[in-house]
Amino acid sequence: MLQTLVKGGWIMIPLGACSLIAVTIVVERCMYFRRISSTERADKVLDLVKAGGTDEALELAAVSPMPLLKVLAAGLDHHVAPAMAMEASCVAQIAAMKRGLTALDTIITLSPLLGLLGTIIGMISSFNVMATAGMGQPHAVTGGVAEALIATATGISVAVITLVPYNFFQARIERETDTMEQYATRLEMSLATFTSEAHP
Repeated sequence: MLQTLVKGGWIMIPLGACSLIAVTIVVERCMYFRRISSTERADKVLDLVKAGGTDEALELAAVSPMPLLKVLAAGLDHHVAPAMAMEASCVAQIAAMKRGLTALDTIITLSPLLGLLGTIIGMISSFNVMATAGMGQPHAVTGGVAEALIATATGISVAVITLVPYNFFQARIERETDTMEQYATRLEMSLATFTSEAHP
């Protein structure tokens, strides 16, 4: 397998770098989204707010690295305009969740182009062999074409393998965004109810 990849030429070096970067980002993002999957603490924050314990709710939300709780903490920390504070925090958290996805998107687009470039370079070498040796060595020509196609196959493989987690992360970010908006609305309603009861 390694010998086959080596036959793809020098273009396999940037393709290897693309695959290594993609794997690193995918593993890091999987671990990140696994850490932020629970909403149990967010429910506790809302329960505390409903019970009138806004200070305890803020303390509970502020110590968590989860994007959802950071959004709720922003709303609890800004009593004058909690909705605007949560909206601004939500934008920042979405940007944090998207970290690395631009690189994955670039790799998905770039890898097939690099593979195609490697194939074109290999084809040029094969035609040079044909021009030098003539048609008397067909195996040299066909072997060069086969080696040239390795780069294209590798580039497409890297793109396809990267595309699946990229789309998964995009869908996960949309789901987390919907969850943050839902909990932010619930918190805003709870704060409004608590304020109206405290100041009839």
